[in-house]
Amino acid sequence: MKRLPMRKIREALRLRAEGLSGRRVAQSLSIGRATISDYFRRADLAGLAWPLPVDLSDSDLELLLYPSQPGASSRAVPQPDWAHMHAELRRKGVTLALLWQEYREVHPDGYGYSQYCARYSAWEGKLSPVMRQRHPAGERLFVDYAGQTVDVICPQTGEVRTAQIFVATLGAPNYTYVEASWTQSLPDWISSHVRAFDFFGGVPAMIVSDNLKSAVIKACFHDPAINRTGLCRILCPGALITPFGNDLRTLLRTGFSLSAIRARSVSIPQK
Repeated sequence: MKRLPMRKIREALRLRAEGLSGRRVAQSLSIGRATISDYFRRADLAGLAWPLPVDLSDSDLELLLYPSQPGASSRAVPQPDWAHMHAELRRKGVTLALLWQEYREVHPDGYGYSQYCARYSAWEGKLSPVMRQRHPAGERLFVDYAGQTVDVICPQTGEVRTAQIFVATLGAPNYTYVEASWTQSLPDWISSHVRAFDFFGGVPAMIVSDNLKSAVIKACFHDPAINRTGLCRILCPGALITPFGNDLRTLLRTGFSLSAIRARSVSIPQK
């Protein structure tokens, strides 16, 4: 139970001394009756009565109401390495549950899972804040391949092939298009964009791509080398493209209409 401020406890003892019942005191201070009864019981056990001694500070009053239990051990709970955890969570397939299991193997008397997650969230909240972005409707389309691949099994032969997961998401409504392709090569990358544009019914003003090789020949924060051949096949008039984290001065302008996109799209042979 969360402890009340000592100021409220003093006021509760004063009201009881004036003859108010526990129910009236609870209503006056907007506190539950069970809580008030518990504090009155603790005050009686400590021999406290109104008026309280003038030199009794709030900390002394709290010690009288909540005396330390004899023999109680204040064991130190082993603290996880939060910075190492934060870095590990960036790896593929690593989750808080997995890290907690590793932590409990080393420290069986450590935090439970809920406390572990709560304390990590509190630690993470003290990190430098991230920049919030505004996403006007239809302005940006974020494209990338998901980190995890998917195994596709042929029902006739039982052959297992690995498929890449292409994801395109509009910034404003989070409207998302997802499809599987066999590779992350330039033909697959372009064709996935074409089908995404057909799904959305148009082309956004800006396409924000990750630094995959099909889109970015050379990754650089200030001046990345963009794959112009691929871009000229998929972008419409006035469209822009940039890798994540780069400013608008590095954007590439192209000029193809949506009909040209369909006409110039690369066909993928069936394998």
